[in-house]
Amino acid sequence: MTVEMQPSIDLVEAIKQRRAARAFKPDPLADELLQAILELGVRSPSGYNLQPWRFIVVREQQNKEKLKACAFNQRQVGEAPVVLICCSDRRAADLENIEAVIHLAEERGVMTDSYAEYMRSGIPQFFANHPSFGTIEAWTNRHTMLAVAHMMIVAKSYGVDSCPMEGFVTSQVKEAFRIPEEVDVCCLLALGYADEPFKQYGGRFGIEQVCFGESYGESFRLS
Repeated sequence: MTVEMQPSIDLVEAIKQRRAARAFKPDPLADELLQAILELGVRSPSGYNLQPWRFIVVREQQNKEKLKACAFNQRQVGEAPVVLICCSDRRAADLENIEAVIHLAEERGVMTDSYAEYMRSGIPQFFANHPSFGTIEAWTNRHTMLAVAHMMIVAKSYGVDSCPMEGFVTSQVKEAFRIPEEVDVCCLLALGYADEPFKQYGGRFGIEQVCFGESYGESFRLS
């Protein structure tokens, strides 16, 4: 069931206000909010709509403590009411998932027979040649992190703070949470309400420093 809720912060302000929370209050995260964050987060785009992201939702304190032990005992993992183990599944390129995506579109009346056949033949060829990525793990991680970014902005729009984390031992997380070999852990995402002031905003480089015009290294300026 889709939850209909109205964000309390508009998109621009949510992007501006989002910061990584280093400590969380014990206040629980309402199921309706968590559902909205997850449902809107997975509206993120993915190549061929293969949706390689997988999320383990950790809410039980004993499991958060188990995860914390895999994450260098960082306090956010134990304090946040919800921690997502954000994973990418390399099996997204398998025929079984391709057929599931085709069926999903067929149910909505937006899949033609010709495009379905193209997907069945073209997607395996795309991954065999991998022209834009070195490994399938790079591809699946890339798309999973798009969904994670969506979730952080959605969360902030509802007044929920977050903290993306890459400080963990992958092998320990996979063993502790029975994650299959074909599934990779991209990051952890703590969700809840910040318990202390954020660090002062450190700023971002200007677009003239990180954006180039027409060719790498060429000056870019808006007229």
